[in-house]
Amino acid sequence: MSDDLISLPAQPSSVPWPTDEWPRGEIAVSDRARFDLLSEEIFAFSEAQGVTYGLLVIVGGELVYERYDAGANAFYLQYSWSMAKSITHALVGILAGEGRIDVHGPAPVPEWQHDDRRYITIDQLLRMSSGLHFVEDYVDGTISDVIPMLNSTGRHDTGAFAAAMPLDHPPDTVWSYSSGTTNIICRILRELIGGPTEMLAFMQSSLFEPVGMRSPTPRFDTSGTFIGSSYLLATPQDFARFGHLFLRDGIWDGAEILPRGWVDYARTQTHNDGESAYGAHWWLAPDKPHRFHAAGYDGQRIQIAPDKDAVVVRCGRTPAEHAPYVWQRVNEIVELLE
Repeated sequence: MSDDLISLPAQPSSVPWPTDEWPRGEIAVSDRARFDLLSEEIFAFSEAQGVTYGLLVIVGGELVYERYDAGANAFYLQYSWSMAKSITHALVGILAGEGRIDVHGPAPVPEWQHDDRRYITIDQLLRMSSGLHFVEDYVDGTISDVIPMLNSTGRHDTGAFAAAMPLDHPPDTVWSYSSGTTNIICRILRELIGGPTEMLAFMQSSLFEPVGMRSPTPRFDTSGTFIGSSYLLATPQDFARFGHLFLRDGIWDGAEILPRGWVDYARTQTHNDGESAYGAHWWLAPDKPHRFHAAGYDGQRIQIAPDKDAVVVRCGRTPAEHAPYVWQRVNEIVELLE
């Protein structure tokens, strides 16, 4: 385990696992009035700030706070956007634990076998350090690669679209966030497991069902590849279950869902420029590297705080320029937890 990491907490013996339903508890915070104000501010947005659909707080394995707004409820399916990348990371881990995929070996991509891209590994794809060209821009359709990949020329085979990109840098020399690399991984998974029917069965039997996630609804492109960069819907409670699995080091009710060390791999720092930090398909807090989170467009987040034995889930629609307002309040909520 890296020196920057702290041990992940075990499930308290007195608290049942939330496989069927979340055990409920009372929230304990150092300043209840401040907590209530922060929660209210997360929901009381201006029109420009968007909306918050749901906010959940899990502490010690218990659901201690749950609030919905803007017409949402506990059964309202929310878009993952890029939180799906962290789910893709879990799927790779399961296969790696079974010996069906070599994370540190060359990625089996046919288009790369006759040039320097053949040296790219799945590990480098997971850590966003492949060196492949990809412009992650959600606004400017003239320069963006992610917009055509998801919405136009690349939408029928997202993995092939991304795999066709040239190298901008030698592998493992430059960090650059790329939804394309995730879909390359998902195309590799398709070749290994099969198309939508086989992939969905694998997801359900190996990950979702064992931890009680019954709502996840992944989307596939025309080629049959799971669009793991961006598209999976689930309830906030199920996103919280996924976060809880990582908080519990991949163990669920005595069963090893993720191989030993896989969560530490996710939260081991690859990149930190002071403004953002990244591990392997999970984001890290630049100033608190022991905390990590899955994040998505419009301000989706599964925040994991091992030091507080807590998971915080926020779902909504907030433009990127207003997201810091949300995260300042979510982070302060985490600090208030006792």
